[in-house]
Amino acid sequence: MPTLFTDPRSGGVKKSSGVNVLPIVAEVWTQVRDDSNSDVDWLIASFDGSSKTDITVISSGSGGLEKCASSLPENVACYGGIKLKTGRFVTFCYAPEGCSVMVRGRGVLNVLEGSDREIVMKPGLTEENLI
Repeated sequence: MPTLFTDPRSGGVKKSSGVNVLPIVAEVWTQVRDDSNSDVDWLIASFDGSSKTDITVISSGSGGLEKCASSLPENVACYGGIKLKTGRFVTFCYAPEGCSVMVRGRGVLNVLEGSDREIVMKPGLTEENLI
């Protein structure tokens, strides 16, 4: 599923970002959003291996924001979503200092429908210090 962005210079015409979010990402997000599923409440997605266009799930699990934050990969830009203890859903982007500048701006997970807002993820983030 390609991600799309709207270029303000184009009068609102949507163009492909060149990123292909694999179907597994939306499938795992559905599991995160399923209240009857306690096995998965977060997911982390990033580029599939050496691909520069395909985004797939690289990790998922339970344990909320804290577990997700502690599972972030080093030097890899990633994106994902979390079900908070409050029952709300947030999406996030994470771009550590060591990752490529080109990779930082490429992925946008607009396939994660139903989130309340997007947060900037960082290691050690907790729901208590989430602003």
